Amino acid sequence: MALNLTHQIGTLAGTPIQMDNGVVSGDSTGTVNASAVWKPVSTDLRCAIQKPDLKDTMSPPVSPCRSPVLSSMRADLSVACRAFATESPTAAAVTEFSEEVGGEMYKQGGLQEKGKGVPVFVMMPLDSVTMSNTVNRKKAMDASLRALKSAGVEGVMMDVWWGLVERDQPGHYNWGGYSDLLEMAKRHGLKVQAVMSFHQCGGNVGDSVSIPLPKWVVEEVDKDQDLVYTDQWGMRNYEYISLGCDTIPVLKGRKPVQCYSDFMRAFKDKFKDLLGDTIVEIQVGMGPAGELRYPSYPEQNGTWKFPGIGAFQCYDKYMLSSLKAAAESAGKPEWGSTGPTDAGHYNNWPEDTQFFRKENGGVKISVKVAGIHWHYGSRSHAPELTAGYYNTRFRDGYLPIAQMLARHGAIFNFTCIEMRDHEQPQDALCAPEKLVKQVASATQTAHVPLAGENALPRYDEYAHEQILRAASLDVDKQMCAFTYLRMNPHLFQPDNWRQFVAFVKKMNEGKDVHRCWEQVEREQVEREAEHFVHVTQPLVQEAAVALMH
Repeated sequence: MALNLTHQIGTLAGTPIQMDNGVVSGDSTGTVNASAVWKPVSTDLRCAIQKPDLKDTMSPPVSPCRSPVLSSMRADLSVACRAFATESPTAAAVTEFSEEVGGEMYKQGGLQEKGKGVPVFVMMPLDSVTMSNTVNRKKAMDASLRALKSAGVEGVMMDVWWGLVERDQPGHYNWGGYSDLLEMAKRHGLKVQAVMSFHQCGGNVGDSVSIPLPKWVVEEVDKDQDLVYTDQWGMRNYEYISLGCDTIPVLKGRKPVQCYSDFMRAFKDKFKDLLGDTIVEIQVGMGPAGELRYPSYPEQNGTWKFPGIGAFQCYDKYMLSSLKAAAESAGKPEWGSTGPTDAGHYNNWPEDTQFFRKENGGVKISVKVAGIHWHYGSRSHAPELTAGYYNTRFRDGYLPIAQMLARHGAIFNFTCIEMRDHEQPQDALCAPEKLVKQVASATQTAHVPLAGENALPRYDEYAHEQILRAASLDVDKQMCAFTYLRMNPHLFQPDNWRQFVAFVKKMNEGKDVHRCWEQVEREQVEREAEHFVHVTQPLVQEAAVALMH
């Protein structure tokens, strides 16, 4: 259990998963006290959108990552759904609520219909709200949002940081700048994807600011270091609370999942008038960088460098206890003493290690899944395994995730959409295009909506064409949304802006690079893009200058 995210998800969702061996397992400055929202959750609520030195020793013949999950080990992550559900105890009422707030943007059944176009969202800067809970560079933000709207962008994605809102005291929520920012988006007619960011900002790719976990959470971690993920050498990762203690009241008397639920319920109560109109999607943070994974490849302090395989993060006492229970349940207690000891180090390659060498092998809830494309062409898929994705040559690790999300009406959000295989280091057997195709196939099989993001900032037409190609999933369907990384001064540079405007237009109109355009149609798109660039030039110049100061 401590190693297999897919099966933890099943437990989280309250649904045992069949194993290979047959085992089933109000005011911008005001604060809100959580005592008003800490309520017991009705058990019959359902929702369409839920929520040392390296030892040269051998691991057991069968990896602990194949251990079954005990369904009683984790709380039901339907807390995400419940936090945004109405007070009505009936499933019908909850479903009606989810359909009402979901709006028309994402169609029932998941995938966007062909010809309707793919709505484009743009990620807001990580520091859109300051540490004092005000809008950062308000004038620049306003000008930027006006420019994005003028380009035909559907909306923006903003991180709602746990470490800012509930920073000082448990249960006291200061929504500060978020109220102003959401009203600003509403005023400009932009939709909002709100990310419930329960992780630390800082130390990951693209992190330009530092936003720690809430102070009172850090205090608890200082007292019990096992509350965070730990590798086999005792190195702690402070980005996110270990899921091993999710159901234990270790945070000032509350369980971590209860803290997340209370936070999301408080968000719903504060911004209920904007749900379904301005706020059209809630993305629930599931781990480091907000992604559904373990922190197996931390860049901070040079621990990991691309394309190393990473390292398992199952060595805090709570995860080891979970592993022990799962091993005993499987009738293999000898597997429960520790995680792998022969899986190499962060920067090893798969064939450097014994472990992998021998393996061979309405308002919508969304979950972000990492695009780990390096060593994808290897036999072991080691970086995916260390991150918790049980994907190998002989097992599709993304289909179970897609099926779980489909059961709860959630969106499968995937990264690295802009990448091409030949652009990556070939000695690392990188294959982002093949990975995206695998994930797209899994989501279509599971009938779950697929949304995309670019993993790295790209402003060139070549990347835009790849996104257009990837967004067109097949003849009849395409992605339900695409979120562009990121709003910053580079985006508003003249050449970048011109290409971005044309890209948004093509995405909105559902034009993909497979389609054979007539020359006149191409010229028309170019003329319209130039017109938009001309019209938005004052806004773009204002935004670019403001963001650089």
